[in-house]
Amino acid sequence: MKFDNEFKEAISHLPDKEKDKLILRLLKKDVTLANRLHFQLVNPNSVDEQRTEMESRIVKQVRHITNTFYSVGYLNMDVRFLSGEITEYVKVTKDKFGEASLNLLMLIEVLKQNNDNILAATPGKARKFCVAVVARVFKIMLLINKMHPDVLLDFEDDFKKLGQLLGSNKYMMKAAINNGLDVNWLLGAEIPEDIVAIQKDLRSKGFLK
Repeated sequence: MKFDNEFKEAISHLPDKEKDKLILRLLKKDVTLANRLHFQLVNPNSVDEQRTEMESRIVKQVRHITNTFYSVGYLNMDVRFLSGEITEYVKVTKDKFGEASLNLLMLIEVLKQNNDNILAATPGKARKFCVAVVARVFKIMLLINKMHPDVLLDFEDDFKKLGQLLGSNKYMMKAAINNGLDVNWLLGAEIPEDIVAIQKDLRSKGFLK
């Protein structure tokens, strides 16, 4: 929603007490905005410190998810929920580097701890989960592609770990091949220059879904 200059001017002339009351009322209805302002104005931690805390949370959450594993279907739902927490973290901190690194960490931990669980599923039941993982790998590459080229060096080790994990799981490899993901990109820590066009073309043809 856009506000005209007259409206903005009127708000700027409101008494400070009135503006404070209005701000607090609005923040009660927008938890994400409230958390963002709390982080910016009150929280003593830096973005790096907040990211470190989130990394620990992800590792603990994945451990819990693995210990309570029921099926790949539920695993897929758990990953979506955890991904939502990362999205909320990014909305609060504006940590674009963390958006990529935390999603990468999540996939590595999930695949590392649940390789046997995934392989124990039937191909049909594993497919939806595996395709969702491949789609998230593309998302991570797109996020990194938007950053400075040198940033890719920071992800080199994790790219290789993820590539090895995909390669060690026949269901994941089948989903990668069928959905246009070349695992060698990860093993070589490379992102194609035309990754945006590649992903867009794949989705237009019904893949990554």
